[in-house]
Parts: sequence; C-alpha cells; structure tokens
Amino acid sequence: MAIVKPRMTEEQCMRMPDDGRKYELVDGEAKEVAAGVEHDVIGAYLIVLFHPFVKGRGYLAGSQAGFRMQSGNIRSPDVSFTLKTRFPSGRPPKGFGDFAPDLCVEIISPSEDWTEMNRKVGEYFAAGAQQVWHLFPETQQAKVYRSPTETTEYEAQDELDGGDLLPGFHCRVSDLFDVE
Repeated sequence: MAIVKPRMTEEQCMRMPDDGRKYELVDGEAKEVAAGVEHDVIGAYLIVLFHPFVKGRGYLAGSQAGFRMQSGNIRSPDVSFTLKTRFPSGRPPKGFGDFAPDLCVEIISPSEDWTEMNRKVGEYFAAGAQQVWHLFPETQQAKVYRSPTETTEYEAQDELDGGDLLPGFHCRVSDLFDVE
C-alpha cells in the first residue's frame, strides 16, 4: 500500500523556519525555488529601479511575498508589482495575496525547471497578471510575456520599457543586471 503524504496547509507554509532558502507551496508541498545571493541582489536592484515609476500607484514586493493562484498554489515571484486599486482596502494584506501581481518578475537560474517555469507563467496569468518577465543574468537577456503565448525576447543591448504598468520606465536590458 502506498503511503500518502499529507498536504501542507498555507498556515504550515507560513510557519516554516527561515532557513535561507526560498519556497513556494506547490500541489500541497513546500518546493524549494532556485535562488542565491546574486539572484537576490538583482531582485533588490530591480525594486530600486522600479520604485520611482510605481510610487503612489501600487506596491513592489520581493521574493518573500506569496500570492494565491487559482490552482491553489502559493507563488512568490522574485519581484512583483501590484496596482493599489486591486486590493479591496487599497493596502496589501498581512498574509498572502489573493491573486497574482500585475507584474511578476522571475530571475532565471541555469538550473531552473522549464516545465515548472512555464506552469508558473500560466498560473500567473490565470490569477490576474498583466505581464511576466523572465530575466536571464547568465546571458543578459529578457523575455516579456503579455499572455501565456505572446512574448517578446530582448537581447542585452535592447531597451525594455514598463508599458502601462511602469509608465516612463525604460532601460537597456544589460542595465537590469548591472548591480555594482
């Protein structure tokens, strides 16, 4: 007889000890997500870059913020932006968000599981995301999803703009990784 492992609850996920790793709640299990110091430094740098373009319009969050997907999974983009008007009180909740952020940014490590990354993109859009950005530090490239199937790829020398979500934001893709 197969042993069935009990599904982790959201409450159990919130109480997990901080062991320096990043986890998401996926299919009832805590799944470790690839991340490292460089990964986190890039995420922090993006928040600094984005801040002037979102101030007063919404909220930026780092990789510790969790959001409920329609699938029941809790996802934590490396960087996210959510318009203030999407929160019932105009303020972010104390716990998990009830929908995907408007912009979900994933900083892609070479060891990423592409099946899982594509699944995340679909979950983000199903839960209300307007854009998903995949950033590739190794090659200094970016891929912007405007839907699960509509993408634009950018090389290091190309300019990326924030569109309606980050009006006025634009920079060369390579500058997203220039954290020195």
